[in-house]
Amino acid sequence: MKHYPDFESARDDMERGVITSVCVLPYGMYEDVLGQRQPEFTFYVNTLYFLGGSLAYKDILTMINLTAGAVQRQTLRARGVNEHAIMGKLRPVDIDIHMPGNPTMNYGAYLANMMLPGVLEMIIIILIIYSFGTELKYGTSRNLMDVTGGHICPAVAGKLALYTGLFTMMAFALMFLLYGRMHFPLEGSIWWMLLDALLLVLAAESVGVFIIGCVPVLRFALSIGALFSVMAFSMTGFTLPVEAMPAALQGVAEIFPLRHYYLFYVREGMFATGFAGCYREIIHLLIFTFLPFTVLPRLKDAYINQNYPRN
Repeated sequence: MKHYPDFESARDDMERGVITSVCVLPYGMYEDVLGQRQPEFTFYVNTLYFLGGSLAYKDILTMINLTAGAVQRQTLRARGVNEHAIMGKLRPVDIDIHMPGNPTMNYGAYLANMMLPGVLEMIIIILIIYSFGTELKYGTSRNLMDVTGGHICPAVAGKLALYTGLFTMMAFALMFLLYGRMHFPLEGSIWWMLLDALLLVLAAESVGVFIIGCVPVLRFALSIGALFSVMAFSMTGFTLPVEAMPAALQGVAEIFPLRHYYLFYVREGMFATGFAGCYREIIHLLIFTFLPFTVLPRLKDAYINQNYPRN
């Protein structure tokens, strides 16, 4: 909470994104409340950032309700009502709220746990498509096949080996950044989350190979990969629950590796279920790694014959 000497300074900070809301307390508000003169409380909320603005709006309303309750409590005390009866009048139903996984409602923890792995998945898919697609675009695929003796499996494995090591290090660094440096809530084990990150890397690479194998034209494959990666953010379920989507979309959500990464995170990161709760998502992510084998013959044919447009 920050205090400003005048409204103009507060408004300037809100417009620059430093703060999300401004509350203007009228002079003599406490005396007016006690005198039942109904003072006017004014607040401004920046809803350009939807979630941050919504949380700030909720906090302000909570503060206003508590203030109104405090006034009623003082009035009842003056009338000689005991504390137990006062609380029964002010709050007839006592609400016990639990928010597992993010008890402080941290905006960063809410977004970063999915946005950053999602961006990493997007980078992996696009780079893998580009790496394999440039062999066709620049006509170097036959040289690669000559090196591997005409076998497509060593060619794919050789190209993926370096990328897998690089992306795995990036994914592990991301996990330690989120749950180490930034201290985001993690109820389970960091080792399970490292496994989740590794499986996401392997699944994203497999999707990239599958796309370029199905459509061995670089510009088309990149467009499909970018569209697939962007749709994953909506179909994951961390903004809108998949269970609330139409039945057809609930089935479509299963084809995105990020969806299963998210379910793994929920069960281990929030509830620490261990292998018993995560094994289904481990199986789902491993299934993605078999996708390249379904398009290797087509990719081999494209690499040898180069009978697809390059531009």
